[in-house]
Amino acid sequence: MPPVILVKNLKKYYQVNQKEPGFWGSVKSLFYRKYYEVKAVDNISFEIDEGELVGFIGPNGAGKTTTLKVLSGLLYSTSGQVSVLGFEPFKRQTAFQKQFTLIMGQKNQLWWDLPAWESFILNKEIYEIDDGQFKKVIKQLSEMLEIEDILKIQVRKLSLGQRMKCELVAALLHSPRVLFLDEPTIGLDVVAQKNMRDFIREYNKMFNATIILTSHYMGDVQQLTKRVIIIDQGKIIYDGLLKNIVEKFSSHKVIKVDFESEVEKKQLESIGQVKEFTRLHAVIDVPYNETAKRSGRLLNKFHVADLTIEDPQIEDIIRQVFSSGV
Repeated sequence: MPPVILVKNLKKYYQVNQKEPGFWGSVKSLFYRKYYEVKAVDNISFEIDEGELVGFIGPNGAGKTTTLKVLSGLLYSTSGQVSVLGFEPFKRQTAFQKQFTLIMGQKNQLWWDLPAWESFILNKEIYEIDDGQFKKVIKQLSEMLEIEDILKIQVRKLSLGQRMKCELVAALLHSPRVLFLDEPTIGLDVVAQKNMRDFIREYNKMFNATIILTSHYMGDVQQLTKRVIIIDQGKIIYDGLLKNIVEKFSSHKVIKVDFESEVEKKQLESIGQVKEFTRLHAVIDVPYNETAKRSGRLLNKFHVADLTIEDPQIEDIIRQVFSSGV
C-alpha cells in the first residue's frame, strides 16, 4: 500500500527584500532592491502511512508550518515531489480538499458573533455534506468533546477551551482522512490541553486518521506520538521513534541520590556535573558509558539512603540538539 503522505526532496525558498533604514533607505529601495534567499524548507523527504500519528517538531522558524502549508496546498513548493492521498496538493482539486483538514491553533474559522452551530451549517454547505451525515458527525464529535450544551451560544461568550473544541468540530465535519494539526493546544490551560490530547488520540484510533502534529509542548508529543520528525533550519535531523532519541542524542544519564548524612557539593564534583544540590540530596549528570562506574563510586564513598538512575527528559535532549546545532 502506498504511503498516505509522500514528501521527496521538498524545497521552499523565499526571496526577501533587504531595505536600508530611514527615509533615504525607502527612496533608494524604489530604484534598487537587494534580496537574499531564505531556505524555509531545504530538501526534506519523508513518508507517512495510513493511521500514523507523527510528531513534527522543531524550534520557531524551523520550517514546520511551511511544510504543512505545502502539504495542504496553501503554498507552492520551489521544487520536489509532494503527494497526499495520491493528490498533488497545489492543484487544489475538490476531491482532495474534501479529505484533509488543517487546524492552526492561532487561526479561527468560527463566526465570532454567531453560535458555533451557524458556522457548522456553513461548512456543511461548503463541503456538500448531506443532512443525515451532518447530524451523525455533529452528534459524534460533540459527544466526544462534551460540548452538546454550548453549540447554540455565541462564540464570543465561550472560553478559549470551548472555542477550540468547536473549531475542531468545524474542521472535522467532512470526516477528513488526513489531519494537519499546527499547535492545536497553544494558549490552552492544563485541563484543556489534556482534553484536546485525549480527543486527538481517540479520533486517530476511531477513524484511523493520518495525523501530523506540530507542538512546542513536549507533553503533546510524548503522550500522543511514537514517531517524531525533528526539523531545524529547514532540514530534517531525525526521523524515527521518540524513545530512540535518548539513545541517539543523549550523552549522559541522570543520577538522583539521597544521603543519610550531610555532604559537601565539592565532594560530588568528581562524580559528574552537579545539576541540583542540597546537603542531603543531589542530581548529577554522568557520561552515558560511565554510569555504572560513577554510581558505584557514589555508593562506596558516601552513605546513600536512595539512588536512582534515569534517562534525561526528552525536552532537555531536544533542546540540547537544537542549541548544539547537531
